This record gives sequence, C-alpha cells and structure tokens, in this order.
Amino acid sequence: MQEAETDFEKLFMKAVDESLTVLPESGREMLFFHLERSFSIKKRDIPKKPENFIDALEQIFGAGAQVLEKLIVQNMYSKLGLEYQERKDYTFTDYLKRVITQK
Repeated sequence: MQEAETDFEKLFMKAVDESLTVLPESGREMLFFHLERSFSIKKRDIPKKPENFIDALEQIFGAGAQVLEKLIVQNMYSKLGLEYQERKDYTFTDYLKRVITQK
C-alpha cells in the first residue's frame, strides 16, 4: 500500500510542477517561498498535504487558483491515460479521489 501512495505522490508532484510552468520561474520561486513561510508547506510535502496546498493556493491567488487547480487535474488525468471531464459540482479533492480510485 505504501508504494502506491509514493507513486501517487510522485505523479501529483510532477503534475504540480508542470502546471506551475504557466508562472514565470521567479513567480514559482516566490510561490514556494510563500507556501513555506506563510503556510508551513514545504515543496516536498505538497503531495502529502494536497488539501492544504490547494487551500494555500486559494488564499494566495483567490479565484485565480481555480486555473492552476484545473491544470494540475488535467495533467494528472493525462499522465494516467484518463479522460478529464469537467464537473461543476466537483472540488479539487473530488478529482483527486477519482484519480486514486481509477488508478
């Protein structure tokens, strides 16, 4: 069971890294600095605390965080060969649960 979690964490972090390339490198560096300073979330801990990460993104970017959340989900689905379908009633956590159950 532990190995599956590790695989998910690697996949999640890769999707986060790729999704954040929409920000300039200095913006990514500031984001990770702010996550660690203001929210006590180190980059390596992001896959272990995805809900905290998303909460922090929403506090930092406001409604704009939804763009990053959607990119992360789309990247994860793509990496797993799953078809992404946007659902109005789904939260980021709902998409994560769906990924975990379909792996």
